[in-house]
Amino acid sequence: MAERSKAKELAYDVVIIGSGMGGGTLAYALGSSGLRVALLERGEFLPKERENWDAEAVFGKGRYKANETWLDGQGNEFHPAMHYFVGGSTKVYGAALMRLRKEDFSAVQHCEGVSPAWPIQYEDLEPYYTKAEKLYFVHGLEGGDPNDPPRSEPLPFPSLEHEPYILDLKNRLKNLGLNPGYLPLGVDHRLGGRCIRCDTCDGFPCLLDAKADADVCCVRPAVRDEKIELYTGVQVRRLVANQAGDRVVRAEGTRHDREFSIEAAIFVVSCGAINSAALLLRSTSKVHRFGIGNSSNLVGRNYMAHLNSAILAVDLTRRNPTVFQKTMVISDFYFNGGRRYPFPLGSVQLLGKSKAEMLRTVSGMLPHWLADRIAQHSVDWWAISEDLPDEENRVSITSDDKIQIFWKPRNVSAHKALLKTVSRILKKAGYQAVFVQRMGIGGNSHQCGTARFGMDPGSSVLDTFCRSHEVPNLYVVDGSFFPASAAVNPALTIAAQALRVADHISSANGVCPGATMNKGVAPVH
Repeated sequence: MAERSKAKELAYDVVIIGSGMGGGTLAYALGSSGLRVALLERGEFLPKERENWDAEAVFGKGRYKANETWLDGQGNEFHPAMHYFVGGSTKVYGAALMRLRKEDFSAVQHCEGVSPAWPIQYEDLEPYYTKAEKLYFVHGLEGGDPNDPPRSEPLPFPSLEHEPYILDLKNRLKNLGLNPGYLPLGVDHRLGGRCIRCDTCDGFPCLLDAKADADVCCVRPAVRDEKIELYTGVQVRRLVANQAGDRVVRAEGTRHDREFSIEAAIFVVSCGAINSAALLLRSTSKVHRFGIGNSSNLVGRNYMAHLNSAILAVDLTRRNPTVFQKTMVISDFYFNGGRRYPFPLGSVQLLGKSKAEMLRTVSGMLPHWLADRIAQHSVDWWAISEDLPDEENRVSITSDDKIQIFWKPRNVSAHKALLKTVSRILKKAGYQAVFVQRMGIGGNSHQCGTARFGMDPGSSVLDTFCRSHEVPNLYVVDGSFFPASAAVNPALTIAAQALRVADHISSANGVCPGATMNKGVAPVH
């Protein structure tokens, strides 16, 4: 990046901190607004190297995970599943891009409590879901999911077809009365696209840039067209408010271990729900003694991360030769588990095909030959149940400036019921053994809720456009704004809200709403 004068480097219309699904999408959308936009990213571009597709490097050695430790509620250290690169954790996500169900925006009664209503309706977000699906070239089939919400347009690209083994499994499940559908995926399998349907997609960086991540779809096109300015290697430590405390005037931190500060008219925090809360909590002043925009004492609270489990169903009589396995979703139990469990359970989707190195990461006791045999004969699933909000589940900063997560999962009985239900069905479908691995506090890829949005400043941190109730030029655009976690992957909802916020910021600055978003599909580089 060319050298800049100090004056240019310090003054922008909008500064976005974080380049993941929220920040990257917002930066791309604002790139056509005429506003001067700076995008700050803590990491660098993820390197293209043979290790991108090496299961031992990625899972066994955690090559791309952040080298940092956080604390749990008891003060024990753990390694979070954080990835600091341009594009954030979307560089290694599974690219399952599902919409929340229409009913998720209303209050939903669960076995262990109520999932609160959102301050907006599905209809408010629907056009932005449509735009996000085009931007991240989502492949799927309209009507392939019995709980799929209404759409103004069909999905932009056809589903990725099931391989023969999975197609046979789909038919088995249908014979058991289920309605398995195609999983909406963001991969570049368009005509002439880069996706080769490999076995190193889910959880791996893509060596071919064929995964629809925030880097490939948003950041690089915006930088290439000189619509935004990207600063990598920037770790923002605090936001500095003016004397009255009603505006952020600059962000301070380090860049490549040297002091760094930047000024703007608008600041957007998009560091992920945990790091965004930590940044707000660190940004104290005489006016904001408990963190900027935190007079409600809700910043960092209501942390949610889904109740997630990996399921391996093993049939030792049949080998599973599938290469690209992640094509199916089951949502029959999303709102009701039936006669046995008459309450919402969640969703189940196929994972990328497991490898011996992955299984040994989970259980170091397995010899490689046994892990390899299990992997060759298994089909692999990801079960998601809604984590209900609780103010005692929170992000905090210790006296020595470490992130501490207090998290006791809510709605555990529903998740256990989902696992029992799915295990029973898989055994009926012909699998002799079903193994379950629950994800713990370190499995925070679906983090949300730490700066919830709402109408009432007393019960929320942000308004419905993710702007701070207290500091009008401060926005938080990532999973932080979720008032409820629902039970599908949050990435598409974060992207849709980022596009909605971009229209709001542009409109407030004299740009026609909708002009911030190209109508076509973002190029792939």
